[in-house]
Amino acid sequence: MVGDSGHRWVDWDEYHLLIERLATTVHESGYRFDHALCLARGGLRVGDVFSRLFRVPLSILSTSSYREALGTKRGELAISNSITSNAGPLSGRVLLLDDLVDSGVTLASVPHYLQQNYPGITEIRSAVIWFKACSVTRPDYFVEYLPDNPWIHQPFEIYDEMTPDRLSSVRPNK
Repeated sequence: MVGDSGHRWVDWDEYHLLIERLATTVHESGYRFDHALCLARGGLRVGDVFSRLFRVPLSILSTSSYREALGTKRGELAISNSITSNAGPLSGRVLLLDDLVDSGVTLASVPHYLQQNYPGITEIRSAVIWFKACSVTRPDYFVEYLPDNPWIHQPFEIYDEMTPDRLSSVRPNK
């Protein structure tokens, strides 16, 4: 739910439900893909679920533009020089997965990067949980369109402000 402050908080149950809704949307579209390529970090959990459900290899491309101020301030887009995969080079139909499309810069840039570096790719489509109105590009599949562009607080972000030495005080051993 989006509060008056323009922020939206998502717990683990809702987060997993949204990933499942995204998978259902892609499945019902009839699109068949050969590789699930998630954008790390936000797309890691989405990619893991898709790889398991659709029984396709999971590949990981590390991208980053929100690095400053605990990941709340956008900077220059950085795309890794390599993709991690145990299925060989990307080829065929690729489904690009991420948690959200905010500015759209990453979602617009990565397909160009892939086409330049992986000539075996025949098609690239994209799927995200949240699609914000402020984006410069539109994903092929999404669960929620957000016309008010809220800042989304995802359940795993609790670790952004935590360190390993604080874990025992936050989550004492039982």
